[in-house]
Amino acid sequence: MLKKIIVILVLLGVFSNSYAQETWKFHTEKEGVRVYTQSLLTSKIKALKVESILNASASQFVSVIMNIDKSTEWVYNTKSSVLVKQVSPSELFYYSEVTLPWPAQNRDFIAHIAVTQNPATKTITIDAPCVSGFVPVKEGIVRITQSQGRWIIFPISKKQVKVEYTIAVDPGGSIPAWLVNLVASQGPLESFKMLKRQLQKPEYKYASLPYIVD
Repeated sequence: MLKKIIVILVLLGVFSNSYAQETWKFHTEKEGVRVYTQSLLTSKIKALKVESILNASASQFVSVIMNIDKSTEWVYNTKSSVLVKQVSPSELFYYSEVTLPWPAQNRDFIAHIAVTQNPATKTITIDAPCVSGFVPVKEGIVRITQSQGRWIIFPISKKQVKVEYTIAVDPGGSIPAWLVNLVASQGPLESFKMLKRQLQKPEYKYASLPYIVD
């Protein structure tokens, strides 16, 4: 049960800019998904980098990420994911709750997603830091207040992209950092497995976004 709790918390990743001098170290690989770890100056819990090549266009991939209501279909153990504010087609705020097994409390957060694309390289960056406000803190649920995640999408062709997802985690509470680090890679592996399936659904097959050049 404790392992499952930690795996789920990893999905609430905190991406820190304050890295130690350690370089990324290869950790594991499964079904074409590679996971690396790196120490942070600001936390005892290691950062993670997940890389994979996916059979989808850039627009397909971004469409899946921005389809907040369907996040429960592929983000591991997400209980709910609700759009809070749509700023523009490429920017939004959303609320999400992650289910944890008893006796642990569920976690929730509000994230701000912004998508940008380099016009020269066509590389896409999706930043998703957690923010405060919008949704009151709920009794019995631990609010994640300091977190940031980042997707970087490198188009290979019109039907294939390389994806790099960088996260770290500070789940709070009394779960020891060494135990979080021990099993932290499992959450991203499961999410990427379901993400591959999500990308192939008919609703994304002909995805075209006005702010993305495939």
